[in-house]
Amino acid sequence: MASAEGKVRSRPQHVGQHNFPVVDNCLHIGGQPITTLAERAGDRAFYAYDSSVMSQRVTELKAQLPSAIQLHYAIKANPMPAVVQHMSGLVQGLDVASGAELAVAIATGTASADISFAGPGKSDADLRAAVAAGVIIILESSTEMHRVAALAGETGTLPKVAIRVNPDFELKASGMKMSGGPKPFGIDAEQVPEVMQVLANLPLDFVGLHIFSGSQNLRPESLIEAHDKTFDLALRLAEQAPRPLRWLNIGGGFGVPYFPGEQTLDLKPIMHNLQRLVDELLAAMPDVEIVMELGRYLVAEAGLYVCQVSDKKVSRGQTFLITNGGLHHHLAASGNFGQVIRKNYPVCIGNRVTSDTLENVSVVGPLCTPLDILGERMPLPAADIGDLVVLFQSGAYGFTASPHLFLSHPPPLEFLV
Repeated sequence: MASAEGKVRSRPQHVGQHNFPVVDNCLHIGGQPITTLAERAGDRAFYAYDSSVMSQRVTELKAQLPSAIQLHYAIKANPMPAVVQHMSGLVQGLDVASGAELAVAIATGTASADISFAGPGKSDADLRAAVAAGVIIILESSTEMHRVAALAGETGTLPKVAIRVNPDFELKASGMKMSGGPKPFGIDAEQVPEVMQVLANLPLDFVGLHIFSGSQNLRPESLIEAHDKTFDLALRLAEQAPRPLRWLNIGGGFGVPYFPGEQTLDLKPIMHNLQRLVDELLAAMPDVEIVMELGRYLVAEAGLYVCQVSDKKVSRGQTFLITNGGLHHHLAASGNFGQVIRKNYPVCIGNRVTSDTLENVSVVGPLCTPLDILGERMPLPAADIGDLVVLFQSGAYGFTASPHLFLSHPPPLEFLV
């Protein structure tokens, strides 16, 4: 890598770029040049999602997934209504984490029995909407269980419920650990038998369990270990359930590579092990529906975030590309959404993808904070005002995971192509 003042001769390679062709040195998405979408966006930064990449990912996954496992899309990864509508036609169900997401899910026409609603701290309005819709409500606490039972009494309905279990193990090496130890998510595994005994006497239709241990994992051995423990725990808890399990959500956790050195997740050993576990579970409980819930894995690599260079300056030997985007649009890329040590997302100049001459630059946004960084000291083709900076791997936890109101700049647009 060259010094800040110098230039290097090379061709940059980017994680995720294989999904998007380059024609006449311009990045294309959905069969059109990125510059065409930029014209539609005017002076606004934007996200663009390629529906064909999403479809291909689901097709490839289903080809290896045990046939007895139902694939659900976790809307929280990308709740854009057009994206959810597209995904609903590819998967067997949807998982939501808010009343607003529930409304989006219902609008797709997905059957209520194939929609589940998880998340701690559901409001009364959330629970009323879930009961009215007839979806599976994932109980996160005994208090929530009694609240749903009270609504059942008021409405004369029999809500479908499942218990979210906080297991006594975690998904090792995951980006976000959501189990093991004290957690706000679910009911501790050792407390579940007692809660199920109480549930047996309430006006609730108990369908099963939700066991989710972590996300963004790229290590097959970690996922295999977590799956082994998940199925074992499910079998043990099923023995103490008030009625036979009809539904088991084993979560997801499949990761995608973002940074140099990370490799695409090898599915083969994971799926081989899952087939064994599924066969054993169905031998014991032949009527149970097994659900795998994935979000990021299905949509992250289908998305781009695009912003425009509005200024270029050199400060004490370091070159900065200042853009109309930033952390208020893409918090994860700025490094402020869970990264301990900030790393660069894969970046390119969309309208001049390759060049024999690269500059070492930092890409920043317009905000008055040193945290507003999209790329730090990266070798990129020499760019100027008006050029397009593109961040790959941006289809999940981008638009809705970012603080759009921070400093009151315009929010980004979204396109599904």
